[in-house]
Amino acid sequence: MELRPVVPAITRFPVADAAAGPYAIAAGPDGALWFTLVHAGAIGRLTTDGRVDRFPLDSASCGPSVITSGPDGALWFTRSRDHRVGRITVTGDVTSFAVPSADCGPFGIAAGADGALWFTQMHTDRIGRVTTDGRVTEFPLPVRGAFPSAITAGPDGALWFTLNQAGAVGRIALDGTATVHPLPTPGAGPVGITCGADGALWFVEIGAGQVGRITTDGEVTEFPLPDRAARPHAITAAPDGTCWLTEWGANRVAAVSPDGGVREYDLPAPGSEPHGLAIGQDGALYVALETGEIVRLTGLS
Repeated sequence: MELRPVVPAITRFPVADAAAGPYAIAAGPDGALWFTLVHAGAIGRLTTDGRVDRFPLDSASCGPSVITSGPDGALWFTRSRDHRVGRITVTGDVTSFAVPSADCGPFGIAAGADGALWFTQMHTDRIGRVTTDGRVTEFPLPVRGAFPSAITAGPDGALWFTLNQAGAVGRIALDGTATVHPLPTPGAGPVGITCGADGALWFVEIGAGQVGRITTDGEVTEFPLPDRAARPHAITAAPDGTCWLTEWGANRVAAVSPDGGVREYDLPAPGSEPHGLAIGQDGALYVALETGEIVRLTGLS
């Protein structure tokens, strides 16, 4: 089933050069959009009227990756190259906390129902938990070489995450008990994951060119994208039940309806490498392009 045609208005905001690499983006409690500059070791802030602020971190090579709004009114982010978790206030004050496991590669991060931040460790098959005062706990997963990637809070109070190299989606309860759900498609390579308005978890399969849906009892449904080579990367849920995703390999974003219908939109800059995306407090969709821009899409409904 195809969704009815919608033509969004697209606004482009240059926020950095391509060498800085805007990567992930999140709506902040201050109404602005906060984003990581993965190659420059900095965090950026974009207001809805286009003002850009940039906050350098203490290491230009720390690799700030995924960012999320925390329960304490600050933004929290992973530093995948120096194996720390960072925190930045809306006024730009920055702190960071070391993860005990060496060379763990923290990547995805999300706020949990317990008031802590939970994050994936790509290189150690662990899920980490950090309290807002910086205390870190790690939980080993029952898999090896699985490459835990994105993570999100589920409607059941647990955290759900993708296992990119294991072709699976995992669930971890607040007590650290983990369950792994293998996906039907070989080589799926799941990356982004989000909690949908329908109470299920939605994720993208970068290796198979599909969108997946998993219920809290582990039932998986997969929806092929029109372009199976699109390399879907990140996904976020809108309040109307639509899930939006980036097609990193096809220079597009796509909307997926609750029944699996897909509509796609080309981005205005060729080869822009879209990665993270977020719904702003203004209801618009914001997309981070690694070539140095953030684009805003409005008129989506």
